Amino acid sequence: MKTSIRYLLYVLGGFAVCLAGLLFYLNVMLPNVGPAPDITVELRPEKIERGHYLANNVMLCMDCHSQRDFSLFTGPPKPETEGAGGEVFDQSMGLPGRFISRNLTPTALGDWTDGEIFRAITTGVSKDGTALFPIMPYPSYGQLDEADIRAVIAYLRTLDPVDNELPASHPDFPVNILINTMPQKANLQPAPPKSDRLAYGKYLVTAAACNDCHTRHEKGKFVGEPFAGNAEFLFPDGSVSRSANITSHETGIGLWTKEMFVDRFKSYNEPDYIPHRVNPGDYQTVMPWMMYARMDREDLEAIYDYLMSIPPVATEHELFTVAQ
Repeated sequence: MKTSIRYLLYVLGGFAVCLAGLLFYLNVMLPNVGPAPDITVELRPEKIERGHYLANNVMLCMDCHSQRDFSLFTGPPKPETEGAGGEVFDQSMGLPGRFISRNLTPTALGDWTDGEIFRAITTGVSKDGTALFPIMPYPSYGQLDEADIRAVIAYLRTLDPVDNELPASHPDFPVNILINTMPQKANLQPAPPKSDRLAYGKYLVTAAACNDCHTRHEKGKFVGEPFAGNAEFLFPDGSVSRSANITSHETGIGLWTKEMFVDRFKSYNEPDYIPHRVNPGDYQTVMPWMMYARMDREDLEAIYDYLMSIPPVATEHELFTVAQ
């Protein structure tokens, strides 16, 4: 009997040592993407302009790192919150925790080096070495052209400082332990020439992280067919918005012409478009149409060309369900 108890204690002790070692590895040794690069971004006008275009109309940094006004259709950013953070992404969106977008203005990033910002955007590791949850689409940004990442950093350096203290994000268990395994080293690629329509369109789709919203996910993991939509987004009144199928199937955009596709975006372009007020139960969407509407027409055309080249997926679902 004593031998059996002693053996059990040995097993439990060994298990405890292995568990402690695993926790040490996850919490101390990871994330392991290397140090922040030693770079200095030049604040040239053309670089800042490129960064403004990417951050506001393609990568949409200013969409997530603002507070959106969902009392208006498409939820445009509230004035004077652009870049100041505070938007909440939580369990109502099928995410494993409560994640709050950070302040990107010089008030918060003033003591960050350009390399630390670069590492956060492309690998998901913050200034202090902690991991970011990939609601921030760093797996996509890490595939972009280094020059474009530098341009975004240059633009962020020009933002007006906003003093906006924000609470910390809190992943749920076990993501709070596993989050350190999520950052990954960047695989930066040169931007294709615009003449290569499919490759350039794919680059833009990657930069815009279209797949992140247009693929069904559960607890932060993709569980649906790429670009087939049906990802759910819950509004405070209980209504549910679902992303559209944007594959080339007829249940997606297969029956759309290129002109129809581009014009759909451009129809939300200011100053011609003014968002209407949305009452509880009215149709609403999380798609930031007004920001994408300012994308260059040839870029939208390239996105269409690429989307029409990916495998079609047949799926039909309601884009909006009123709260019961």
